[in-house]
Amino acid sequence: MALRFFQSSQNTKPPASPTGLADLIAPSAVEISADHVKIGDRLARTIFAFTYPRYLGTNWFSPVINLDRIFDISVSISPVDTGTILKRLRKKVAEVESTISMRQEKGLVRDPLLETAYQDLEDLRDKLQQARERLFAVGLYITIYGPDEKTLDDAEAQIRGLLETRLVYARPATFQQELGFSTTLPLNNDTLRVATNLNSSPLSTIFPFVSSELTSDRGIMYGINRHNNSLILFDRFSLENANSVVFAKSGGGKSYLAKLEILRSMMLGTDVIVLDPENEYHYLAEAVGGSFVKISLASRNHINPFDLPLPAEGESPEEVFRAHVVELVGLIRIMLGGLTPEEDAIMDRAIAQTYASRDITPGSNSSKAAPPTLSDLQTILENTAGAQQLATRLSKYTSGSYAGFLNQPTNIAITSQLVVFNVRDMEEELRPIAMYVVLHHIWNVIRRELKKRILIVDEAWWLMKTADGASFLFSIAKRARKYYLGLTTITQDVADFMKSTYGEPIVTNSSLQILLKQSPATIETVARTFSLTDEEKFLLLEANVGEGIFFAGLKRAAIKIVASYSEDQIITSDPEQLIAIEQAKKELSATA
Repeated sequence: MALRFFQSSQNTKPPASPTGLADLIAPSAVEISADHVKIGDRLARTIFAFTYPRYLGTNWFSPVINLDRIFDISVSISPVDTGTILKRLRKKVAEVESTISMRQEKGLVRDPLLETAYQDLEDLRDKLQQARERLFAVGLYITIYGPDEKTLDDAEAQIRGLLETRLVYARPATFQQELGFSTTLPLNNDTLRVATNLNSSPLSTIFPFVSSELTSDRGIMYGINRHNNSLILFDRFSLENANSVVFAKSGGGKSYLAKLEILRSMMLGTDVIVLDPENEYHYLAEAVGGSFVKISLASRNHINPFDLPLPAEGESPEEVFRAHVVELVGLIRIMLGGLTPEEDAIMDRAIAQTYASRDITPGSNSSKAAPPTLSDLQTILENTAGAQQLATRLSKYTSGSYAGFLNQPTNIAITSQLVVFNVRDMEEELRPIAMYVVLHHIWNVIRRELKKRILIVDEAWWLMKTADGASFLFSIAKRARKYYLGLTTITQDVADFMKSTYGEPIVTNSSLQILLKQSPATIETVARTFSLTDEEKFLLLEANVGEGIFFAGLKRAAIKIVASYSEDQIITSDPEQLIAIEQAKKELSATA
């Protein structure tokens, strides 16, 4: 679909074309019929708008522009002399006023249409005289293309139907198809000349550029608006919450977007923490001097899930302690593959007793106390009636093959502006556990100090595989704003994400939503979740890498992610580019 706007005077003539160029671009044959033009093996039909309603709302023309059809749109705008039109309006006002007076003298019932027309004419006269409005002769033409007449008929019916729902009426240029086709060519020439006088305000509503409000004077650049090539500059922290979700199929550009947002947010002083299951952010962390923390069974980095969070200002230490115990029970539930109600109650008491063994109680000051470990919990379970089986199941995390992962004091500090926690080398069975533990540790750190931060959870579907992991992620999404945090949830497995009880609540608690290229298998789920139109579904299916739809509250725009050359070299995940970068590094080292 091509859209062309041009402003011309009534005497505009088509520019002369060189004979050679005309011969070069001309079709092999043109056949002109009453209701279409045949150009080679394609048919074209031109329709024009001839009636408009009293009011035209902003964005009324966008449904037509976004149709999944092949067509050209031409809008001819010719200024009308204000002095001439004021004389005509004066005469028209006198006629309407005279008609109203005559009806009143005859005792007829008043005519609301006449009174409305009189008010509109007077209002327009005032605006024209005060130079608040100008008048234009506007022609709106649409040329539809198709392989056969049925396709043209269907497209015409669809377009006219969309227009008529907005009280804009159109008809085909019967016996004038050649002129109509010429009008929609990029020749700056209205040969059909079916114009309607419109003043500035309703004329402005024809323009489809309605996404300019996504350009603000603060925030970062996310990309380019594909509809009008304006920049999408936005501050996620200006919304009711700073959370975002990014959905895309594998290779759709979701991690590329996340890394670009990290770079640009860091330039504005925002701290970023990343939970990285696939080693996507290692090079970025190195490039900006951030911290890269590798979590695996053989890693020297350890996180003790029993570390107690410090109460924030206004929080009760007892409430914080009890919430922490609930989260630990959730972790144990994931580690052991589920607990019965009886085991859940036993575990809750055992964790409280484990803390008590280190003189840590709900009301005590535990800021300087050494937290217990899983081995301490196992000891308590072994000495609790009916808990021996739980102790046995826990032993693989304390003395078995998984012992090095969770049964150690924490030796990690989050001090850099960018910190990446990588769990790629963690066994698949342990990855949801590792992500839960790391997220729990990050959350404790976030609560200690109020600071502008972004937390990115990539491949969040790993956490969503378990009810406790999904519940914990949702609790962060709900509470993030309180701690000046923006949670970014990224996933490629949309179906599994939305199957979770907490999938839709996480989406609805994210004011910023970005959909990139989708697969046919998941598009219906995405469309249902985000209330997409058929045109938006098609856009996501046919999108290139880094293209999609950007939602900010109630506003939306088609977006193309754009990075500079330097940014691209840092954030790219393209294997070919990565190999070239590594080769360049080796050559540079050899030269040095």
